[in-house]
Amino acid sequence: MKSTIGVLGGTGHEGSGLALRWAKAGYPVIIGSRDATRARAGAETIQQRLPGAAISGADNVTAASRCDIAVLTVPYAAHVATLTSVKDALRGKILVDVTVPLVPPRVARVQLPPEGSAAVAAQSLLGPEVKVVSAFQNISAHLLEALELPVDCDVLICGDDKEARALVAVLARDAGMRGIQGGSLANSAAAEALTSVLIFVNGRYKVNGAGIRFTGIPDEPASA
Repeated sequence: MKSTIGVLGGTGHEGSGLALRWAKAGYPVIIGSRDATRARAGAETIQQRLPGAAISGADNVTAASRCDIAVLTVPYAAHVATLTSVKDALRGKILVDVTVPLVPPRVARVQLPPEGSAAVAAQSLLGPEVKVVSAFQNISAHLLEALELPVDCDVLICGDDKEARALVAVLARDAGMRGIQGGSLANSAAAEALTSVLIFVNGRYKVNGAGIRFTGIPDEPASA
């Protein structure tokens, strides 16, 4: 039986795109939001695209409590508040942090937090009872939502727990992407910073799906 995934902040474009792909892959998915009504509406939208999918909506705390693996997809401005609200519900679980420290209006400029990265700040706030893994920051929501198209991008996965990193690599594979393990959680600074670079690249070259691809690495099992 597949793990239940709770996508916290899952009514946004990135969160709903990931939820859509995992639901398509057969995972039970709970969309979380500060507003449970919005979360249920988001789940219904995905249900319309994927009849029979095991997807539901709830407030963030309920979603965090009921899931096996949580995925945080909130804007950076809501990062600390959301983590604080779900801290108790996440004990003993894996949290995949997709947050990028974008500071408007200059989102195409790298602005990492004092802790070094949003994911490191999340681990510090949540404590050792939660295994934080950083992933999916560099994947365009436009690509995630286009189920008919391949996602021609790699996912850089960083975390201090090897087993948790490997599990997230499986989630990436099942969502149609190749997960590349990038070492410790501190290395998440690279992926988070690269998002601002990709925002600039998308604007400069008038595209909306620029991503990253690691060369010289053959396709490998997600657990490698």
